[in-house]
Amino acid sequence: MDEIVLAEPRGFCAGVDRAIEIVERALVKFGAPIYVRHEIVHNTYVVNDLKAKGAVFIEELAEVPRGATLVFSAHGVSQAVRREAAARGFSIFDATCPLVSKVHVEVAKLHKEGYEFLMIGHKGHPEVEGTMGQLFDGIYLVESVADVAHVPVQNPERLAVVTQTTLSVDDTADILAAVKRRFPNVRQPKHQDICYATQNRQDAVKMLSPGVDVVIVVGSPTSSNSNRLRELAERLGRPAYMVDDANALQAAWFVNATRVGLTAGASAPDILVQQVIARLRELGAVSLRKLDGVVETVHFPLPKGLGDKSMAARNDSP
Repeated sequence: MDEIVLAEPRGFCAGVDRAIEIVERALVKFGAPIYVRHEIVHNTYVVNDLKAKGAVFIEELAEVPRGATLVFSAHGVSQAVRREAAARGFSIFDATCPLVSKVHVEVAKLHKEGYEFLMIGHKGHPEVEGTMGQLFDGIYLVESVADVAHVPVQNPERLAVVTQTTLSVDDTADILAAVKRRFPNVRQPKHQDICYATQNRQDAVKMLSPGVDVVIVVGSPTSSNSNRLRELAERLGRPAYMVDDANALQAAWFVNATRVGLTAGASAPDILVQQVIARLRELGAVSLRKLDGVVETVHFPLPKGLGDKSMAARNDSP
């Protein structure tokens, strides 16, 4: 292989950066252990790093001692989890991505106006469980175009649609088109729910893929947005592989490859990208080129009690 071509942007987004910093600041301020409901973000390296610093990741609130400090993950939680956490007397810091919280607020607002909801997303994903858990009923999961035909909506005239923030932009457009065919008066968000970082990283892969022979996506298997990047590159006709770290790279992938495209999901830290670059150089890559792309300048504030300064997304440039 001659060249590594880096997608831009790639890696950490502002919501992930904020979530990790919440846990790190809580550890500094209150000391270990800090309990985190679910993986703070879906990345093995990040989770293991925080574990080493004293974070304890749990799924059930019964695992947390009464009065302990608890952080909700970036994916958000249901109202039932919030009520249980409050009842157990935890000191709570909410690391839910503000773009996910925006969806929760929209669901609560329109529910009061008598709306039912279609949620486009993946069953079992914690973000989907959190958003659907904002209501007791009246919200239906749609995973595919085929699902749209079977949704048991009570009043099509009072129906709204929301989406998981980390979906494929193209797949979601197809499902939404099917929704509008069946429910012409469905209410859509003023701005799409798929987050800016997901959109930007998918756009970057669309720019990257035609000029390379193979695409590598740095991301963990549980990361929705990372999986969508790999699927997109494959859809564009390129062999694509997702790796947790450089150790997962296989030399056989690069036989006869002149240019290798490299990107990373929004929950993958840049140190992993740099390690992949180093390994690709060992496998024969000579040069490194970064594509032009959107410069992200989004800032999200930290919760009260952990610092009052807004936090910018990290600069992931090599």
